[in-house]
Amino acid sequence: MKRLEQIIKLVSEHEKIDVNTLSEKLNVSKVTIRKDLDKLESKGLLHREHGYAVLNSGDDLNVRLSINYEIKRKIVQEAVKLVSDNETIMIESGSTCALLAEEICKQKRNVTIVTNSFFIANFVRAYDSCRIIVLGGEFQKDSQVTVGPLLKEMIQTFHVHQAFVGTDGYDKEMGFTGKDLMRSEVVQYISAASDKVIVLTDSSKFDKRGTVRRFALSQVYEVITDEKLSKQNIATLENAGIMVKVVS
Repeated sequence: MKRLEQIIKLVSEHEKIDVNTLSEKLNVSKVTIRKDLDKLESKGLLHREHGYAVLNSGDDLNVRLSINYEIKRKIVQEAVKLVSDNETIMIESGSTCALLAEEICKQKRNVTIVTNSFFIANFVRAYDSCRIIVLGGEFQKDSQVTVGPLLKEMIQTFHVHQAFVGTDGYDKEMGFTGKDLMRSEVVQYISAASDKVIVLTDSSKFDKRGTVRRFALSQVYEVITDEKLSKQNIATLENAGIMVKVVS
């Protein structure tokens, strides 16, 4: 595991941890730890308080990025294999989707990413290897995404082979679920504009049930998740014709 990922893991476990402890646990100098924390803080994964690294709190993507970070990185490493140089894809908002966008920009060349997420556009702004198209619409400031009828009109001007999306929850009858009606509608627009919908989610989301349906199982081509997903849930997905990839 890379040191930055180890730091995220330790901060997630403790919620608040001091520089001295991080230095001892990771066997590097306090100067090195401070530099690492600067990098992680600039990404919005944590913040600094009087010699401590503190897990962000709230409901924005900066917080969600730091939850199950190590698992999300593994999911992303599998998902990036599906993307080719010079391809145009859609990526919906979400913490795992943001990490995927970054990994694509690191590993691939001349990929065009169409997204409704200003967070993702900002997250990968340092990379020259990707072209980012941000779709307009009504702006939701907490999630930093666009929604609504104008967004629907803009998405309809595109058609892509693959779209990558996340989820807030799951129900075996409803399919994948969300917490926000307008953001859930966005996934329907994306589904209509793509040949394949690929869901990126850690297995914890399968234990949660959102209030709004995002998309039915019949709309999903593939799910990439982690090894903690139950055999029963895997069977349900596969019986619905969904390809399931499990990372460990």
